Amino acid sequence: MRRIDLFRVVAARFLSRVGSEAAFFVGVWGKAAFDLDATAGDLAILMFALATASLLGSAAAGVLIDRHGPRLVLGVAEVIFVPAALAFIFAESMTALVAIAAVWAFVGAPVVTAGGAFAPYLTERTSELKRVNSLIEGAGAVSFVIGPALGALVVRYGNIDWIFVIDALTSLAAAAIVWRARLVRGPEPRDGKSTHALAELVDGMRTAYRVRALRYYVLAGTVVWLSFGAFGVLEPLFFRDVVLTDIETLGWVNAVFGLGILTGAAMLPRLRAGVISARGLAVAVMLSGFGSVLYIGTADLRIVYLGALVWGTVIGLLEPLLRTLIHRDAPPATVGRVIGTAETHRRFGELLPLAIAPVAAGIIGVQGTMIAGALFASLVALLTLGEARAIDRELGDRPVPEEEIATITPAEEPVSPLP
Repeated sequence: MRRIDLFRVVAARFLSRVGSEAAFFVGVWGKAAFDLDATAGDLAILMFALATASLLGSAAAGVLIDRHGPRLVLGVAEVIFVPAALAFIFAESMTALVAIAAVWAFVGAPVVTAGGAFAPYLTERTSELKRVNSLIEGAGAVSFVIGPALGALVVRYGNIDWIFVIDALTSLAAAAIVWRARLVRGPEPRDGKSTHALAELVDGMRTAYRVRALRYYVLAGTVVWLSFGAFGVLEPLFFRDVVLTDIETLGWVNAVFGLGILTGAAMLPRLRAGVISARGLAVAVMLSGFGSVLYIGTADLRIVYLGALVWGTVIGLLEPLLRTLIHRDAPPATVGRVIGTAETHRRFGELLPLAIAPVAAGIIGVQGTMIAGALFASLVALLTLGEARAIDRELGDRPVPEEEIATITPAEEPVSPLP
C-alpha cells in the first residue's frame, strides 16, 4: 500500500462529500422546507425520489466496480454529477426539486458505492482493512463537519444556490485527484459464467444472501436505515416546528453530528480485534438507536447538540465497521456487488418508512414518530445478538495479529481524523 495513493483516495472522499453534505442538509432540505414551504408529504415524496434513485444507482455501481474497479467508476461518476448538482439552482417548485434530486441521487450513488469499495484495492493485507476504512470514513466525517457548516455560512452571507456551485466544483476536484491513484490490484477476472450486467448483479446479490455472515451484515445495516428513514422526512420539520429554529441551524447541528462521526471513525483502529465482529456490529446498531433518542428526545437545542455528537460518534464507528466486515468476508471478485447490495438495502430501508412517517406524525407527532423509529433499531439489534454470536463462532472470530492493530497518528497517515 502506497501512502500517496491512500492520500489521494482520502482527499477525493473528503472533497466529494464536503460539497454533497452542504448540498443535501442545507441546500436541498433548506430549499424544500424553508424556501418552498414543504409539508411532511412533500418531504416524503422528495425522500422517496432520492432513495429510489440511489437504490438503482447503487445496484448498477456494484456491477461496474467489479468490472472496472472503483477508481474509474468514481472518477467518471464525479464528472457526470456536476450538471446534476448545478440543476438545483433552477428549481423553483417542489416538483422541479424532486425531479432534479432524483437525477442527482442516481448519479451520486456510484460515488458513494465506489468510495465504500476502495479499501481492498488499496491494501493486500486483510489486517489493514479496518485502518484503511477508518481513514476513508474519517475523511468523510471531516467533510460532514465542514460541509453543513459551510452551507450554513453560505446561507448567512450569500445565496443558497451557491451551495450547489460548491458541490459541482468539489466533485470535479475529487475526480482529478482520484484519477492518479494507483491500486494494488485490478478487478478480479470474470469466470465467464456471468456475461450480462443483470446476471452479474443477481450473482453478487445471491452471494450476499447465501453467505450467513454477509447476510447478517447487510441486514443489520438495513435495520439502521429502516428505523431512521422517517428522519429524512421529519428532521427538517423537527427543527422548524418543534425546536422552532431557522434554516441555518440545520447546518450547525449537522456539523456537530459530523464531528461525532469523525470521533467514531477515529476510534475503530483503536478497538480490540474482538469488536470487529458481528457482535460488535449488533451492539453498534443498538447504541445508534439510543443515541438518536438523545438527539431528538427534547426540544432543548443544547440537548439536541449533545445528542448529535453522541449519535454521530456511534454512526461514525458503525459505518467503517460494517464495510470492514464485508471487505474481510466477501469473495474478492464480488466486493463491489456486495457493497452495492448493502447500499441498495440501505436505500430500500429508507423507502419503507416514507409512506408511514407523514401519517404517524399526524397521529403521535413529529417527535414521537422519530423516537419510535429509533427504538425499533435498538430492539431488533438486541433480538439478533444470538445470531451475531453464532456467526462469530462460525468464523472463529478471525483475530487480528496484535502487531497489525494499527493506531492512527499524524505521522502514519495523510489526513488525520483527529481534531
